[in-house]
Amino acid sequence: MRKVFTLIVLLGLGFSSMAQDAKMKGAKVWKALSDVKYDIQKDEYGDVFVPVFGKEITSIADQIVEIDGFIIPFDGMFKPTELIISSLPISECFFCGSGGPETVMEISMKEKIKYTTKRVKIRGKLILNASNPDKLMYQLVEGVFVGLADNSY
Repeated sequence: MRKVFTLIVLLGLGFSSMAQDAKMKGAKVWKALSDVKYDIQKDEYGDVFVPVFGKEITSIADQIVEIDGFIIPFDGMFKPTELIISSLPISECFFCGSGGPETVMEISMKEKIKYTTKRVKIRGKLILNASNPDKLMYQLVEGVFVGLADNSY
């Protein structure tokens, strides 16, 4: 009996973010992430826009969320464990179109993911970044591919 209990405990400790309930999912996450304002501060290079996150965003910080979006290739290539996800298709995303910085997120995947132009769902822990201007302000760590968001794309 003790061996069975130990095995159950060990298995429970090994559950990934895939098995955990997401605090928030889908379009609701992107809507919450849009509630951000900016303080303008100065550094040695000039003006720096520092994000000030809204109440709903800070309530899901460091929590498991499930986002859906489009994989955006960067640096001229696709990196299967380090991604950028956009809530908008590539033609409208922050880097190529009219979207703002709140529409993109850096993702660190636990395992490699195949590139697709279809909308994907990824679950992981949301990290807020207001201090490193070389990184995006939204990051998802320990990302796990959940599947395609739907069949309409």
